[in-house]
Amino acid sequence: MSSADLVPRPGGEIAANGPTFLMCSPELYEVNYVINPWMEGNVHAASKREAGAQWEQLHAAIARFARVELVKPQPGSPDMVFTANAGLVRHGVVALSRFLHPERQGEEPHFGKWFDDSGFAVREMPRGTPFEGEGDALFEWDGSRLWAGHGVRTLQSTHQWLMDIWGIEVISLRLVDPRFYHLDTCFCPLFGGYVMYFPKAFDAESLAKIHKRYSLDKRICVGDSDALRFACNAVNIGRVIVLNEVSGELSRRLEDLGFCVVQVALTEFLKAGGAAKCLALRLSEMDVTHAAAVSSSLPRETVPEWRRSA
Repeated sequence: MSSADLVPRPGGEIAANGPTFLMCSPELYEVNYVINPWMEGNVHAASKREAGAQWEQLHAAIARFARVELVKPQPGSPDMVFTANAGLVRHGVVALSRFLHPERQGEEPHFGKWFDDSGFAVREMPRGTPFEGEGDALFEWDGSRLWAGHGVRTLQSTHQWLMDIWGIEVISLRLVDPRFYHLDTCFCPLFGGYVMYFPKAFDAESLAKIHKRYSLDKRICVGDSDALRFACNAVNIGRVIVLNEVSGELSRRLEDLGFCVVQVALTEFLKAGGAAKCLALRLSEMDVTHAAAVSSSLPRETVPEWRRSA
């Protein structure tokens, strides 16, 4: 691929001027089928009213620190609200997802059209080669490497495809617990070179890779209780971390490291196996996403009082 292929068309500058995320309103969200352990026992159990209120709170929390673009929900695609699974974005190029389960494959053309209409260069995997976007592929905070999950939804062979698109180091991590079926449910690179992760979600070889690249003082190991609240499924914008409600212990640990922790109850989305990160796809480059934190620290007053950690 030539360098010209990495330059977005004029409309692709949608995320050039500041932190930007893609979300999808939840009016069509519902647990209609079972494709992960979280959905078992929750078919038709999610409250649309409560889900709508929780999504609005998340949208408001992210919008305080970033621009939020919206893709229109489509009938027959109740999981489209989980936009992080739509693809992976870098340099104006999107690696479009190929969903493993037929229940979600109908989302692909809708997301593909949104990216194309917005000026992104769209790259597609051959059909039948599962890759589930930013759900299973997360850039290091400074964009220096790509962490990519496999073992549940995404095939490891797709990691070479990602490497070929951007010419970046890709580190493969094997997921071994079906409850943590995407990498972003158990692993979160954070601003400043930290990582928040749930060790039990990985095999020994993958843990060794994580420990090799993050010194002990940079590792934030999440316990079972917070892991099951999807604490690692967090949206990080510089020194701000937006996530589901977590323990006071974890919140204080993050705050002691200089992060501003914004908690939003997302219980209705946990019923489908998703939380904050699942509901927001990063569109801006990593340096743009974290730029505000580089120039200055964020005052605590910017965090809504009703969601500030104790």
